[in-house]
Amino acid sequence: MTRFIARRLVETLLVLLVMSVCIYGLIGLMPGDPIDLMLTSDPKLTAADVARLKAVYGLNQPLIDRYLAWLGAAAQGDFGYSRLQSQPVLQVLAPRLGNTLLLMGISLAAALVIAIPAGVWAAARPRSFGDHLINLFAFAGMSIPVFWLGILLIILFAVVLGVLPASGTASVGVDSLIDRAKYLALPVATLTIVTVGGELRYVRSSMLEVLHQDFLRTARAKGASPARLLYGHALRNAMIPFVTILALDFGTLFSGALIVEIVFAYLGMGKTIYDAIMGNDYNLAMVGLLLATAAVLLSNLAADLAYAWLDPRISYR
Repeated sequence: MTRFIARRLVETLLVLLVMSVCIYGLIGLMPGDPIDLMLTSDPKLTAADVARLKAVYGLNQPLIDRYLAWLGAAAQGDFGYSRLQSQPVLQVLAPRLGNTLLLMGISLAAALVIAIPAGVWAAARPRSFGDHLINLFAFAGMSIPVFWLGILLIILFAVVLGVLPASGTASVGVDSLIDRAKYLALPVATLTIVTVGGELRYVRSSMLEVLHQDFLRTARAKGASPARLLYGHALRNAMIPFVTILALDFGTLFSGALIVEIVFAYLGMGKTIYDAIMGNDYNLAMVGLLLATAAVLLSNLAADLAYAWLDPRISYR
């Protein structure tokens, strides 16, 4: 297992290296650069000033040379400064990454709390009225555009009812759990609703497949109770393919969080990356996208490790 984890971590680093080349190249090919933006905002800058600033920031160098210089500095732990925030990149991203992980963690936990019991219940009663109702709810959640749902919730709870804030992360000068929960309520509800449908369908389909296997008939013949059959035997085996889907959905969940953060002006990784790209903040966009990539890769590694816990027959060498 230790060798497997070490090998996967090395593969993760190689993927991040390739992604850094792609991301840096795409950002470098964007029209304009930070100095051009400074020129439009300050008409007093002369051509000599522009040339001097581009030389200071290395923007007059070929793209490959700029990338190698960035990579060398990053290998030493120096990821540069954010032009928009006037702070070191990691200092900007650390609290925003925490905000995004909090939003995704609560949304994922809420989705699992709903999806697993509902999926098991529906699989145990196929083609019943309750099964059709749960499927209707699942398909509705999968079909609703996340930005549209977010706008509807803002109109209902922030504009019409006025019980929840429409945007932001916390009230200025207020540091309390209740205040933070109010600002999280609508983003979490939006992300949970669009996530739970797919997970519910996966749980139901996995349970339906497992419930027809021979080992459950044997357990039932030995006198196992219905609850033990469902949750002690069937659910554990059904979770193995579900964990695969859950890990693959982590990237979708992250992209959904990006849209939710923009709709609700929530200061997380998604909104930070969006603002950095729109403002040509190369360093901030680069590191933010790499952190997002690393989060998806590590979630896949966590899924592989969960296989061994769910099914002892699986071994990694």
